[in-house]
Amino acid sequence: MLYPNPQNQYPKVSENSWVSETAIIVGDVTIGDNVYVAHNAIIRADEPGSSIRIGDRCNVQDNVIIHSLSNSEVVIENNTSLAHGCIVHGPCTLGKGCFVGFGTVVFDCNIGDDVLLLHNSTVRAVKIPSAKVVADGQVLTDQDDVENLKEITPDLMKFKSSVSNINVQLVDGYRNMAKEV
Repeated sequence: MLYPNPQNQYPKVSENSWVSETAIIVGDVTIGDNVYVAHNAIIRADEPGSSIRIGDRCNVQDNVIIHSLSNSEVVIENNTSLAHGCIVHGPCTLGKGCFVGFGTVVFDCNIGDDVLLLHNSTVRAVKIPSAKVVADGQVLTDQDDVENLKEITPDLMKFKSSVSNINVQLVDGYRNMAKEV
């Protein structure tokens, strides 16, 4: 469901993407090409001056919440995966090819390209350079702790690419089903 915000701004969703009928998208939200927005996802830019930009080939899985505070922005770059039940809250930037795991909370961050924020982690008020991994359950709220993050491994690169690719296939599958009806 697409709704305007109180400032009468409407979401803009590429016709090449797929949005579940149970997802809710509100306000100044722009969604690029080949994006999969799953069931019960909530993407909300309803506070004054807030916006959300989701790049191409991203996936927003079941029960994900993306919200932006007044006068802030959430930017999610191309090929980024937001796994089931995570929360991304603006201000926040996620670089290209990131993976945000199940139940992870991200707020007030700048995340580089190819970063994995694994399941049930909390990441707040930090800047993470590209190709790092935040471990399962890790709480990262001090910039000094970013220095101790491990580099992404080839196995994890393969994992995040496979998640991204399967969700783009879902876009095609759901869009083709809609054409047949």
